[in-house]
Amino acid sequence: MTGYGKAESQLRGKKIVCEIRSLNSKSMDLSVRLAPQLRAHELDLRTIVTQRLERGKVDLSIMNEGVNELTNEGLTPINWQAVQTYAEQYKSQMNIGEVPAEVMATILRFPDVLKQQEDTSDLTDAEWSDIQALLNTAIDAFIAFRTQEGAALQNMFNEKLDGIADLLAQVEPFEKNRVAKIKERLEQSLAQLSAETQAQIDRNRLEQEMIYYLEKLDITEEKVRLTNHIKYFRETMAGEGSGVGKKLGFIAQEMGREINTLGSKSNQSEMQILVVKMKDILEQIKEQVLNVL
Repeated sequence: MTGYGKAESQLRGKKIVCEIRSLNSKSMDLSVRLAPQLRAHELDLRTIVTQRLERGKVDLSIMNEGVNELTNEGLTPINWQAVQTYAEQYKSQMNIGEVPAEVMATILRFPDVLKQQEDTSDLTDAEWSDIQALLNTAIDAFIAFRTQEGAALQNMFNEKLDGIADLLAQVEPFEKNRVAKIKERLEQSLAQLSAETQAQIDRNRLEQEMIYYLEKLDITEEKVRLTNHIKYFRETMAGEGSGVGKKLGFIAQEMGREINTLGSKSNQSEMQILVVKMKDILEQIKEQVLNVL
């Protein structure tokens, strides 16, 4: 949900700039900075942004850039009315006919003299239409930025999913050897028992318990479910509309459960190393899922 969009136009002889920035957020958190003449339309502008962007920590700024066609570009016009008022007050207090040059230089540095006069008059219908068009242009640029970032995220997700699938495939050789090693270890432990103890063992019951024990360690179901989750994650990424990010988050949680179960059933260090690597990749996926709408 991170993004940036910018558009520029002219309003009453001044350049006006619209900028939109966004960070991750589970809901719409909109902060607005507006030029004085736009403040009466803040609610309408908020509605436009909320409807088109859905959610995110969004900063909207529509401000005059101080460029005036009637003055030199970038310069603040002098408030000559304020200059005259200060000069008349000085002459009246000092009872003189002319204001000395050094006093006039001081007056010209007064904040009110150089302060830009705010235009708070209502917008005409044509001006309001232009502002809406300006905002929508900035939003279009913002969405284009998001789309580009989304394509990069999709490529990253596919790479990470490929990594998990590859690690899952590497589990299989250890899984086959594991059953044989468990049986061998159990047989060795039985061989160390005394002959009298071994004679008392019910071999049929022992075989049943061994089968039950090995079935508890079987990871076939976890492998199948994790593979299906990876497939569903890819299918969901290819979908359109809002809510895809939440679905991907839920799928990632389910993937985490299967990987954790694999880890709990892995009694070989090689398998546990693979599980740790899968967890690391999944955490990277979960962090970036927050960027998806």
